[in-house]
Amino acid sequence: MSDTPAYTVVVPTIGRPCLAECLRALAEAAGHAPHEVIVVDDRPEPDGDLPLQSAGQLLDRVRTLRTCGKGPAAARNAGWRTVRTPWTVFLDDDVQVLPDWSRLLAEDLRQAGEEVGGIQGRLRVPLPADRRPTDWERNTKGLENAAWATADMAYRTRALTRVGGFDERFPRAFREDADLALRVERAGWTLERGTRVTRHPVRPAHWWASLPAQRGNADDALMNRLHGRDWWDRAQAPRGRLRRHLAVTGAALAATSCALTGRRRAASVCAALWTLGTAEFALARILPGPRTTREVAGMLGTSVLIPPLAVRHWLRGIVRHRHARPLGGAG
Repeated sequence: MSDTPAYTVVVPTIGRPCLAECLRALAEAAGHAPHEVIVVDDRPEPDGDLPLQSAGQLLDRVRTLRTCGKGPAAARNAGWRTVRTPWTVFLDDDVQVLPDWSRLLAEDLRQAGEEVGGIQGRLRVPLPADRRPTDWERNTKGLENAAWATADMAYRTRALTRVGGFDERFPRAFREDADLALRVERAGWTLERGTRVTRHPVRPAHWWASLPAQRGNADDALMNRLHGRDWWDRAQAPRGRLRRHLAVTGAALAATSCALTGRRRAASVCAALWTLGTAEFALARILPGPRTTREVAGMLGTSVLIPPLAVRHWLRGIVRHRHARPLGGAG
């Protein structure tokens, strides 16, 4: 495959055990091996060594960097800015490339025209075959349809240089990939979906994992500021339930206000609207799932808390990013 452009793999990690499987799968992918594998250690306080030995035959090509808890955007930036190959391939530490991944990646890169700035891998999320998936598992399954997800995304290195890489104002693994994709497209490149396939297992999570996930609403507010309110369509991103969360939270606040001011009938109507909205949200999450006692209890509890949390993070994002400008000052 001497005519195939060289590439470097960048893997940001916070030291999760899944990193070992990620590196092992990468080493076992036969075909067009990476020029280098850069593992960016983003642990705030490293506790022990990373399982780099899992890289097997690629171990002599592994290089590590430290970013000390600055977040996935900063970790990826630290990695790609040291890349010396025409292409940079980002992999998350919780994915596992398939055995033919490097061969198919070579085809993706070889067929890319000069106008192509990025090529996305196809994600596959395995779900349990013996039961219905949980709410968390279904959410992870949604990654299969996500556009330009950096769980497996190859970018032309000079495209990254042109747009400045990832915007580090996105502190989580959320929306930083959509923001980058929109800026790469705005710079004149096109993005494509490739043929290679990467497995993305569902990582273990607590029943309340959906609560901290609501912080992503602040990132949506930043996206609105940077790219306009039509960014959802251009980034091929689902809109979610923020509008319904606003209505449900508004009903709860109105019910409380009316009750405190003695308007009992209005308070009852608003309380009924809040109850109906919360029940609809809970049922939408419970009915497709396994409906175990644990799952139902978790969905009921979090369905009460998610709307006000989502609204709170969204409002904080609006205030925090009210003066934000796109990376590079464009827009």
